[in-house]
Parts: sequence; C-alpha cells; structure tokens
Amino acid sequence: MSKLEEIIETAEAMIRERGYNGFSFREIADAVGVKSASVHYHFPTKGDLGAVVARAYTEKFLSALGDPEAMGITPKKQIERYIEACRYAVIKQRKMCLCGMLGAEVAALPDEVARETKIFFEKNIEWLVKVYARMANVGAAGAHRRAYGAVATVEGAMILARSLKDPDAFEKAVKQIATS
Repeated sequence: MSKLEEIIETAEAMIRERGYNGFSFREIADAVGVKSASVHYHFPTKGDLGAVVARAYTEKFLSALGDPEAMGITPKKQIERYIEACRYAVIKQRKMCLCGMLGAEVAALPDEVARETKIFFEKNIEWLVKVYARMANVGAAGAHRRAYGAVATVEGAMILARSLKDPDAFEKAVKQIATS
C-alpha cells in the first residue's frame, strides 16, 4: 500500500470514529509515519482530503453492493446485502458509516466534502430504488419511498447502536426493512 493510500485509509478511519472535525493532518501524518508536509503535498486542504476520502468510500461501498439489477439475486437478498454492509461497519468494525458521520456535520463541512457526502446518499438511494423497483406491486413511487426509508433507517440504526452501545438496537431498527 502506498503512503497516499495509507493517508486516505487513515483519514477514513478517523472520520468514521470521530467525525470530520475530530482529526488533524498532524495526527494522520503521525499514524502513517510521515511529516505533515507529506499529507499537505497530496492534499493542500483538509477539504481536498475529505472529498477524496468520501469519494473512495462511496465507490468501495457501492462496489460491495454489486449491480442492483442483477437477475441472479432476489431484491430481498440485495436489501439484506445492503443491511449487512452497514451491520459490518457498526458491529464488526465498531465505526459509523463515513458519510453518515459527514452528513451529521454537513452544515460545517467544506463544499467539496458536502458535495461528495450528498453524492453518497444519492447513489445509495438510486441503488435501492432499482432494487425495490424489481419487487412485485411496488411501483416507481413506492420504490422511491422505500429507498429513502431504508437509507434513513439504516443510518439511524447505526447511530442508535453506537450511542446505546447495543448492537441489538441496530437489528431491531432494520428489521422492518429486512422483511419488506
């Protein structure tokens, strides 16, 4: 792994743990074993770094979900895959969704980071709309409503589980979308 990749990975971990305002370039440099100037070489501003981290996270997350219109997998299994990706983050990794953390701070984020955070949620909703649209008797309006509800429920479930220090809180909250 290159130093650039380490910087991005370390920043992602810190944001998912403490939020955008919970880390500095110096902390990233110390964790990676480089000088702060090396971090600034790749990312002149914290906003530049945050935007790249959010974009990489979005790509990684969507890649793990796969094609929403894949015919070899049922929509129900795809919804379960979506929930599992979030469950893994909050229960196994004990971290929040990166863009969930950024979304909570969006009013204080640099524009480029806020934009990438918005893109993450738009792409998640788009993915889920395509999945729900494949279900019988859902329709376009129902697919959109369910997609928005699923994203809100899963993100909220992660906040509950982390705040309550109770993984079962996640399970209880997402149960409704897992069975719909």
